[in-house]
Amino acid sequence: MSQAMHDFLKSKNIHEVECVIADMTGIARGKILPRDLFLSAGEMRIPKSVLLNTVNGEQPANGPYVGPTDPDMICLPDPATIRIVPWAAEAVALVIHDCVNFDGSPVGLSPRAVLRQVLKLYSERGWQPVVAPEMEFYLVARNSNPHEPLTPPLGRTGKPESGRQSYSIDAVNDFDPFFLELSAFCTSHDLGVETLIHEAGAGQMEINFSHGNALELADRVFLFKRAVRETALRHGIFATFMAKPMEQEPGSAMHIHQSILDANTGQNIFSNADGSASALFFNYLAGLEQYVPQAMLMFAPYVNSYRRLSRFMSAPTNVRWGYDNRSCGIRIPNSDSHNRRIENRVPGVDVNPYLAMAATLACGYLGMVNAMTPSPATDGSAEHVHDELPRNLEDAIVRMRACLPLGEILGELFVKAFCEVKELEFATYSRVISSWEREHLMLLV
Repeated sequence: MSQAMHDFLKSKNIHEVECVIADMTGIARGKILPRDLFLSAGEMRIPKSVLLNTVNGEQPANGPYVGPTDPDMICLPDPATIRIVPWAAEAVALVIHDCVNFDGSPVGLSPRAVLRQVLKLYSERGWQPVVAPEMEFYLVARNSNPHEPLTPPLGRTGKPESGRQSYSIDAVNDFDPFFLELSAFCTSHDLGVETLIHEAGAGQMEINFSHGNALELADRVFLFKRAVRETALRHGIFATFMAKPMEQEPGSAMHIHQSILDANTGQNIFSNADGSASALFFNYLAGLEQYVPQAMLMFAPYVNSYRRLSRFMSAPTNVRWGYDNRSCGIRIPNSDSHNRRIENRVPGVDVNPYLAMAATLACGYLGMVNAMTPSPATDGSAEHVHDELPRNLEDAIVRMRACLPLGEILGELFVKAFCEVKELEFATYSRVISSWEREHLMLLV
């Protein structure tokens, strides 16, 4: 156990430590240990099969992925992730752990290990990715009946939002108590939140993060989702990161801004010395165009995810690219040469952040190492292009399974297991009889 963690726990008078990992769905799993046991043990052991849980708590047959005996794995605390849990009643700390086998090798089924593997490939070429996620989410009224539609919550006016309030300051102020406490929690939790705006949907908000290391940002997004949900509960409302929570409102995305630095010089490799866009910039774009559709399962991991990706609803249905063009799946924001970056607008906010970061960087990496050439920039609207991305979960599973280059980077065993987890979720969903079916079929066909 590092001296820094020991000193942190002692100085903060910590009583308990939440030892957490992210499974394939992005749900926090782990154990809560008394401080002294955490310090003396130095590790956490849990079954490797925990990583294979579906969002509804089932598992595919795990023998091919973890072995017939369902063995433990060792979870080692990452000292860089230790922080206070600000909403806990007592002094509680949280530490994110890395999953390793008993021989010390990474557990390839771990989303954090998948992202580490992609970052290792970049490091071997002297490249350092920089990312900045934008996260949209909805505040909704408490709803204990899953068969009832979600609705906007009541604000300080005592009324729900009745229309769209994009970028409205007053609409944000309507939930001042919630946002003041969330801001305090994010500061205490060391999440690096930068900007808050009201998005287009009724009760829809957006939080931007300061740019930085991809693993660190994935950790912060992972923790931020929990912080938002905890804060909402304290204020008598729900917060949801579903990609499409309300039928008539826009969906919620996690746009990922990305650029690549030369690890030795710190220079943005997307720009030449004269300030023009580099060949690697266009190679990276081409990689996104080619492989984002194949990696769609990591950007749209649930049945609900594909409800967001519909035309004329502020969501991409293509992987065209353009300068400051929000109708494209890949947007190039206006910037100077030092800050030249690419915005992947395809991922929904329901993603596992480790896997979404790993996937988008893997797509760009393949474009660069293979010197791929992108299509011409799209100058006008790309809304008419709506056949380049998978339209449903089954299609996304088929495409990801068939993409050998992504399997080589992300891990063939991981891709196979992830697809099987998603197939099981889809099978469970397919057994559900929807209200639409009851309303339109029960007495009419």
